Amino acid sequence: MKITKVVDAKGMACPMPIVKTKKEMKQLETGDILEVQATDQGALKDFEAWAKSTGHELLQTKEADGVLTFHIKKGE
Repeated sequence: MKITKVVDAKGMACPMPIVKTKKEMKQLETGDILEVQATDQGALKDFEAWAKSTGHELLQTKEADGVLTFHIKKGE
């Protein structure tokens, strides 16, 4: 997987990880992959719902040492 950009949202509470992600997504091209790192456990459900409602694809979610990592492919 080729990551286009990484967003560090660690330590931010909901809804800031999503707000920061939306801003970065606007600057990417269709098909680009954004990696988002967050520590807010609420982000798990937030990113799933947000990706579905915006047409982006949540490719992968991982958790290690309290850090959630999301890989999101930009839709059209």
